[in-house]
Amino acid sequence: MKQIKKGELKQLNKTYKNNNVNLIARNALNRVSISDLVKNNTQSSSTQNNFSINLDTLKVTNQMQSGRCWIFAGLNILREYTAKKYKLDDFELSQNFVSFYDKLEKCNYFLELMISLKDKPLDDRLLLHFLTNPIDDGGQWNMFVNIIKKYGIVPKSVYPETYQSENTTQINVYLNRYLRKTTMLIRNSSNKKEIDRIKEQAVKDIYFILCDAFGVPPTEFTFDFTNKKKKYHYGVLTTPKKFFNEYIGINLNNFVSIINSPTKDKPFNKAYEDIYLNNVAVGSKVRYLNLEMSRIKELSIKQLQDGHPVWFGSDCIKYGYFDKKGGLWDDKSYNEDLLFQVDTFLSKDEMLDYRESSMDHAMVLTGVNLVNGKPTKWKIQNSWGDTVGNKGYYVATNSWFDRFVYQVVIDKKYLTEKELKAYEEQPIYLEPWDPMGSLAKNCLN
Repeated sequence: MKQIKKGELKQLNKTYKNNNVNLIARNALNRVSISDLVKNNTQSSSTQNNFSINLDTLKVTNQMQSGRCWIFAGLNILREYTAKKYKLDDFELSQNFVSFYDKLEKCNYFLELMISLKDKPLDDRLLLHFLTNPIDDGGQWNMFVNIIKKYGIVPKSVYPETYQSENTTQINVYLNRYLRKTTMLIRNSSNKKEIDRIKEQAVKDIYFILCDAFGVPPTEFTFDFTNKKKKYHYGVLTTPKKFFNEYIGINLNNFVSIINSPTKDKPFNKAYEDIYLNNVAVGSKVRYLNLEMSRIKELSIKQLQDGHPVWFGSDCIKYGYFDKKGGLWDDKSYNEDLLFQVDTFLSKDEMLDYRESSMDHAMVLTGVNLVNGKPTKWKIQNSWGDTVGNKGYYVATNSWFDRFVYQVVIDKKYLTEKELKAYEEQPIYLEPWDPMGSLAKNCLN
């Protein structure tokens, strides 16, 4: 292993000082952030907020200081069905309700994994992977469906947010500490009945903790509302599952996750499934169909043309091509390499292989601009409130979409028979640390 020698540093110092471009860069970086310094502020038609297909959707929501983007995106899709059916101009479903049961199910799922891995050594890679971060806010579309199918849903007015549901860091830290302590108790016991007792007590404790933090989830309620025409609707007593069936009433089994992972280990037109990624112990697995980006765009456009928004997952922060206040994702608007005079470009497959990029945020496509049938930019409904972007809506250029969108959720009716068959065939199993599962681990807040 070679060390850096003093003579080399002396020469580097001299070479650096002899380049006046470095002086300009250094002076600028002393006063301005990198992103502000390298941003190209010249807007073109590809970044303006106009679209040939533009869905009329409800105002944006706000996930606050939590990583529940996948839940917000999922409920933002579902609420549109209710709003159109009952002519509502303002409506939200309870994100807290889904979060409560997602946390409860994740804790149970983790403990079941710990029991199954009980005899593994403490330095086992699989065990360490789960112990590093037992549970968090992240999730996948299939996990969202698991909660809705098992527990139903309620309006936000019935089960509103709490401070803890909007600021989840502390409760996550506490739950993870409790889960690690319970794991230790499980590993120190050799009696099956004792292990069952430990786990049963843990689930009880976790349920009570969640009730303290998020509130007691309703089992029965009434839904009263006034529609756009000021007509009052008096609701009858219902349950969360009945509410979903009556007021939303779509078949979630009709939606499939499509990914774009152009890496050598994932051939296109094949199904993939995360081995361990899930929340509900007996829920449906997290499964994907890997397709080329051109096909993902075709499917997304078809769904938008029929008036239905599209749930999607992307890398929207780490690479820096992002103007939060202005509401733009554009890989052409920033150029750090020009500033630092080096080449850091990686192709999409290289970014995945070398962990430069992965999904970290879920949002909703609500529009697209087509020129000669080809997309030039996309309209995005985010869940960061209405004080950023265009009242919370964003523009993504088509080139950014190519590089940083990894997943869309599409109705099966838009897939070909060949694609449906591929999705339903025996999947190729992914390891827990595969980048396609990253949205369930590191959602943004």
